[in-house]
Amino acid sequence: MGRTVVQITLIGLLLAMVTTLPNKDDWDIYSFHINSTVTSRYATTVITSRVVNRMDESKEIEFHVRIPKNAFISKFRMFIDGQVYDGVVKAKEQAQQQYTEAVSRGESAGLVSSVGRTLEEFKTSVTVAAHKKVTFELTYEELMKRTHGKYELQIHARPMQPVRDFKVDVYIHEDAGISFIDVKGGLSTKALTNAITKTHVDKQAWVHFYPTVDQQKICDSCGEQGMNGDLIIVYDVNRDNGLGHIKKSAGYFVHHFAPSNLPRIPKNVVFAIDQSGSMGGRKIQQTRTALIHILNDLAEDDHFGLITFDGNIFHWKQELVQANSKNLESAKNFARNINARGSTDINQAVLEGASMLNVHNREGSASILILLTDGDPTSGETNLEKIQSNVREAIAGKFPLYCLGFGFDVNFEFLEKMSLQNDGVARRIYEDSDADLQLKGFYEEVATPLLTDVMMIYVGGTNLTQTNFSQYYNGSEIVVAGQITDNDIETFTPQVEAISSKRRVIFSNPNATVESTGRVSDDRIQRVWAYLTVKQLLDKELQVSGPEKEKVKKEALELSLKYSFVTPLTSMVVTKPLGETTDVLHKPKEGETPQRWQPTRGQPLLTPQRGHGYSGYDMSYPVHGSSPVGGAAVFPDMSYSIRGSSPDYARVQFSGLSPPVRGSLPVAAGAQLPGPPPPPPDWVPGFSFDDAVQSVDSESRALSPPVVHSIHVDGIWHRMATDVPPLHRFLLKTENQTVPLCFDVRGSSYLKLLHHPSRELFVNGEVDSIPNGGFSRIFIHFKIINQVEIDTSGVTVRDGRTVTHHTGENLITAGSMTVIMRNKEIDVAAGDMRLVVLVHEKNGNKLLWPVVRQHPSASDAEGLLALPAVYEEVQPGPVTKLKIKNQTINAYSASVTDYSITSPVATNCWHMSAESALQRPLDDFSVIQL
Repeated sequence: MGRTVVQITLIGLLLAMVTTLPNKDDWDIYSFHINSTVTSRYATTVITSRVVNRMDESKEIEFHVRIPKNAFISKFRMFIDGQVYDGVVKAKEQAQQQYTEAVSRGESAGLVSSVGRTLEEFKTSVTVAAHKKVTFELTYEELMKRTHGKYELQIHARPMQPVRDFKVDVYIHEDAGISFIDVKGGLSTKALTNAITKTHVDKQAWVHFYPTVDQQKICDSCGEQGMNGDLIIVYDVNRDNGLGHIKKSAGYFVHHFAPSNLPRIPKNVVFAIDQSGSMGGRKIQQTRTALIHILNDLAEDDHFGLITFDGNIFHWKQELVQANSKNLESAKNFARNINARGSTDINQAVLEGASMLNVHNREGSASILILLTDGDPTSGETNLEKIQSNVREAIAGKFPLYCLGFGFDVNFEFLEKMSLQNDGVARRIYEDSDADLQLKGFYEEVATPLLTDVMMIYVGGTNLTQTNFSQYYNGSEIVVAGQITDNDIETFTPQVEAISSKRRVIFSNPNATVESTGRVSDDRIQRVWAYLTVKQLLDKELQVSGPEKEKVKKEALELSLKYSFVTPLTSMVVTKPLGETTDVLHKPKEGETPQRWQPTRGQPLLTPQRGHGYSGYDMSYPVHGSSPVGGAAVFPDMSYSIRGSSPDYARVQFSGLSPPVRGSLPVAAGAQLPGPPPPPPDWVPGFSFDDAVQSVDSESRALSPPVVHSIHVDGIWHRMATDVPPLHRFLLKTENQTVPLCFDVRGSSYLKLLHHPSRELFVNGEVDSIPNGGFSRIFIHFKIINQVEIDTSGVTVRDGRTVTHHTGENLITAGSMTVIMRNKEIDVAAGDMRLVVLVHEKNGNKLLWPVVRQHPSASDAEGLLALPAVYEEVQPGPVTKLKIKNQTINAYSASVTDYSITSPVATNCWHMSAESALQRPLDDFSVIQL
């Protein structure tokens, strides 16, 4: 296989595979193409890599590229030996299940990780037979953002070896007309000048980059490993000073608004600069340099204030003053003497800055508050939610707050939430040699306000993205997308209202025509709307809490799944040939540290028992168990985290046993560490481990998931809390035996319950936060236009365009569907199918359970409720062997609650993996949306 493997074992709990990079001399990338198409400032980029294994044996071949952070991956596929293997975007919890199963088998799992300021890294690999070829094809999409009066399309070329057929093709089409186009970046050098051709004709532009094999070795960051650098296409479009450019297609529109010939609005700006001890050294030097440059750029009709803070506040002046030469020189002297010291009181600093702006409220001006910090609040008010609440109350929507987070020690999510709550944005300042230029570059984006209180109005528009903006700055752009009601362009009237200097202005054009793409099948405008909506919902989800947060998250997830976007809520499962590993690709958050894999739900906590700290070591492991006496895995997977410099001893408990099995384990991380101290006296050794296959010397029945109670790190016992997704245990009643089969699903899932395509009947269910079984929602689709949604609060019926919600006892009809609502059951008749949904209550939570009373006569039934469960017991004993479809399965006696009857009871079942019980992968019974 041409692959080196290093095994790292946390005995009984961990089996991970760390692979060396494939030997790239053994395979040849004979073609590498990047094709990017930009229309209406929306870029779709396809990277295609064709590789051949020239060896006489199978080799692992890697696909490794970098894409812009702002982009969403939307498609990935591999072509191998005439077969196509497509990646599938799923809800993160669903993908995580498949992912942890792969990891628990010792297989690698891929992810997208953050790389530097602007890029993310995507890599996967596949084994290719001798002298065979593989084609990798990755598609990603992004809405171009205008800053400093231009758009920048960033393409990173890194094929890892010189390629004979290497091409980058960029096509740009803008109906407004392209005003200029340029090419820059590390690949746009003198040595590569003749490899780049650029063509610009009115509304269209083409850029081609075709370097020879020799040229691929001579750019700034290139060498024998071939290309490694950026090609950045810079352009802008022609603009008028009116309403802007509006384009529609298939009932959707996108509006780009960026007037330029407007008078600048004088601004009031306060800079709040962190001078705590952690800002010492180069950070504070670069901050001083940037601040002096920024002060030089203030206009004379601007007013400004400057405060520094550690545990206290230090004013240059107590109030805002005019930016005349005398005041600017005084402020620069103050900036030169900023020194790092003390703690960090962010709350007091931001409130003081807001107070200065509130007092100095000049008519016809625009106010801005800019915070620069590199750490968490450590003095004064330190509760993050309380700080955010205080700031929101102080600013009260009157001006934006921009938070600049210096370095990676800062709690960026805290700053991001605080900025978003106050109409601003957060930006990370990277600790590089040009940090002062990063600070100055950000300030230049907001240096020239042209409009305030911008309202984008669309009569005849619906499902709109954000329409209110506190300020519009020169060189930027406001983008709004939405749907045109009933696709009636005649009633669609866009208009913009804003304040320019001291007067209210209206941008409208009653005689303007909304341009159409002219292609009925073109969904690009719709995808712009989806992209922008998902981005804004993800921002909103960060700001809100409680039921509203769940509602926003659900909406963002549904759109991500519908348009196959890999977002922080979704993952892409990369399917491969039988026997290959399964990769799951995640979208990292800003500042997220790349990890080989992550816990299923959040990062569990590790708390010292005796008040000691820990540092230096931070890894996440899957927990995977097997049968009481070895054999196939029967546990659902979970994850936990170890932190410390030398984890050397752990103790675990397997719950669900009688008596409980408990014990203590040595820990190996690459190599055995010195023998640990004995565990606390209440822990009795009860089992042993060998290469992640546990055996328990006990006649015990099936084990529940292992619960890690504590771990010994740096000579200290640490108590560990795990955040485990809820467990759903499903029961399959059998036709030929009295004991049913059962299997577990962990986490949230959308499941295919009953599909009859010929009847146009589809029943799907959602399991999420209800532990130990049950559905939270059931969806029934019949004849396309009739839908019934059943949740724990009632029934929602869609009959064509009519939507009604029902609670209590009722009789409802929707086309040929009938729904009868009773106290604890809902009967649904759709054609010749009869379904009853039972409503149960457990621990104060309601749950649903569907039962088919009459199957349709059609023969094309699919889904969990359509499966016949037939097995034969072939070997009794502690590990019972069952025969299902000619396959022998290890099964263990377990308990399950039977929710398919009115009064649920506990019953015995034969427990096994979902794949064994279903005789198919569980993914075959998943749907991407209800």
